[in-house]
Amino acid sequence: MTTAEQVPDILSPEFAANPYPAYRAMRDHAPLIWHEPTQSYLVSRYQDVERVFKDREGAFTTDNYTWQIEPVHGRTILQLSGREHAVRRALVAPAFRGRDLEEHFLPVIERNSRELIDAFRHRGSVDLVDAYATRFPVNVIADMLGLDKADHDRFHRWYTAVIDFLGNLSGDAEVTARGERTRVEFAEYMFPVIAERRENPGDDLLSKLCAAEVDGVRMSDEDIKAFCSLLLAAGGETTDKAIAGIFANLLTHPEQLAAVREDRSLIPKAFAETLRYTPPVHMIMRQTATEVTLSGGTIPTGATVTCLIGAANRDELHYRDPDRFDILRDDLSTANAFSAAAGHLAFALGRHFCVGALLARAEVETGVGQLLDAMPDLRLADGFAPVEQGVFTRGPKSLPVTFTPVAA
Repeated sequence: MTTAEQVPDILSPEFAANPYPAYRAMRDHAPLIWHEPTQSYLVSRYQDVERVFKDREGAFTTDNYTWQIEPVHGRTILQLSGREHAVRRALVAPAFRGRDLEEHFLPVIERNSRELIDAFRHRGSVDLVDAYATRFPVNVIADMLGLDKADHDRFHRWYTAVIDFLGNLSGDAEVTARGERTRVEFAEYMFPVIAERRENPGDDLLSKLCAAEVDGVRMSDEDIKAFCSLLLAAGGETTDKAIAGIFANLLTHPEQLAAVREDRSLIPKAFAETLRYTPPVHMIMRQTATEVTLSGGTIPTGATVTCLIGAANRDELHYRDPDRFDILRDDLSTANAFSAAAGHLAFALGRHFCVGALLARAEVETGVGQLLDAMPDLRLADGFAPVEQGVFTRGPKSLPVTFTPVAA
């Protein structure tokens, strides 16, 4: 096994500026690394990360979420296993697929996207991250849950604190304290709303969660609050960065942007390739239930494993020319790209596959389509080159664009 000193450290400024050369070095020379600062084993090859996520042998657990997620969300579905996990997932999953998604929430998605675009389509220039990407998914989730969108800034502050907590690989005490405060503040906000929705249910997702029942099991107030907290953080942060990422990739590959503009059926391909090429989440952790041998060595029982999605998604043993953004590549299918059988790892795989993947797809496809309609000659601001930021989650911090103004 190789030590972390032989490749750029994941906590170094060099890695934060551009992790992809480090990822390649890991895959080629150190596919399994003991990383002392995070007390975890770094896994970087596609076949190994896929094995961890699918976990057909029962060798990996999500026990790490007890210390990684529970302090900010409470106990969530991510920590559960077996029948308990299956029942809880069955309680929440119907809202994020099929008829419920199409009939109840697609109109919410379309309306929220249109409202944001109408606020800037007449200007001729805008920062897509600040004016759209960071606002759109939070507004959608608030509307889905029947919460007050006037509290957007509070929601954004909460989910940012949660994501900072999850990505606090260096153990900053202030970041930890801010994340733990968020759990208290969010509970104080949500419990009265949940109580009111139990008394006066509506047609919103929160009411559906209050009423949902599977095999005689219903969600407690704490269960619902924890799931809403998880939905806000995971749904907000990942979709935010996915939208910014797809436009950064297309704008820096103008021939592919032109193809998508001409043929909107290519939007799912552009989204799937963005999830592979620049995934919003670069790292997901698991814990070993038994001793496991992966490429490069053996991991002991009870160890934390950091799966480097950003590395695995560019594994040259799995993709041809993996460092090239190509929406037409033939080694990444869109037929299953938003399912537990996806050919990329951005949503994880197996039983803990992201329950909101189809919601994210609906948001991104709607948003990209409406933005291209409103800004048909969309282009990067003169002299600007998109720059990704972040280590645990990653995406463009800013994306200023110009276009010919169009009235709403």
